[in-house]
Amino acid sequence: MVYSPAVRIIPEGSLAYGLQLPIQSQSELYVADWERTCGAAELAAIAEAADRSGFHYVAVCDHVAIPRDLAGAMGTTWYDPVATLGFLAGRTERVHLLSHVYVAPLRPPLQSAKSFATLDHLSGGRVIVGVGTGHVRGEFEALGVDFTRRGRLLDEAIDVLRESLAEEFVGDLGLRPRPVQSPRPPIWVGGSSPAALQRVAERGDGWLPQGTPRDQMPEQIAAIREHMERLGRDEPVDLGAITEPIYVGDADWKVGRRTLTGSGEAIAESLRAYGEMGCSHLQVRFRARSLEEQLDQMERFGAEVGPLL
Repeated sequence: MVYSPAVRIIPEGSLAYGLQLPIQSQSELYVADWERTCGAAELAAIAEAADRSGFHYVAVCDHVAIPRDLAGAMGTTWYDPVATLGFLAGRTERVHLLSHVYVAPLRPPLQSAKSFATLDHLSGGRVIVGVGTGHVRGEFEALGVDFTRRGRLLDEAIDVLRESLAEEFVGDLGLRPRPVQSPRPPIWVGGSSPAALQRVAERGDGWLPQGTPRDQMPEQIAAIREHMERLGRDEPVDLGAITEPIYVGDADWKVGRRTLTGSGEAIAESLRAYGEMGCSHLQVRFRARSLEEQLDQMERFGAEVGPLL
């Protein structure tokens, strides 16, 4: 099934930037030591800095519960995405609120639609619904959901979300409060597998890659566009990228060999290459040793890099 037109919130030709929030997920694969003792106040301070500094979105990811055998790597601190974004909606004014990504197959689709419609209503129309299949089999089993059907369940969830976020009634069931955004909030599809790329082409308003390095982005963007052409879907969608880590300025500590660092112009020049590939939004992340350094890096990025994108 092909849907048209796509709902786009990023102006044509723009290169927006957003942030996956620290603190709200604390996998041992990437958590910084300073995040471990932080909570609501620090999370709000980061979202407020994003709001001031021109970030297009702040994002919260999603796991309901982590099986014990994976907890050593993944940790067990994963904030609920809708509850967290609702809290941050009350602390911000402009920045969009993105679930990156909400594991939609774990929930009944109408329940998900109710949550996101309410969040969009209460936030004044700032929701971006990012969805994905999920990957933790034990989590699905604990919630009584068939892990092997997660792709089909996600397709069904997207279809229900599209309809119920755009129309008050789905069949004989009415859903209020209504979203502020018209015709509805955008739905961005997460993942970089062949199935995920095809799902973006068939059902997505945008794309949230997962783990795709820069040198593989052109190939994956081409795959999305080829799927869209085959389906007869002739319209742009908001394609994203997750950038390398960033440190604005000259660090006096080891920030890592893959980190983009230096002047605002040097970083912006590197990031503009994603726009040349066809991306319209970037998810950036910062090297920081403390909350204060995280906030400083965000503000420097907003002042020195953002205007050059």
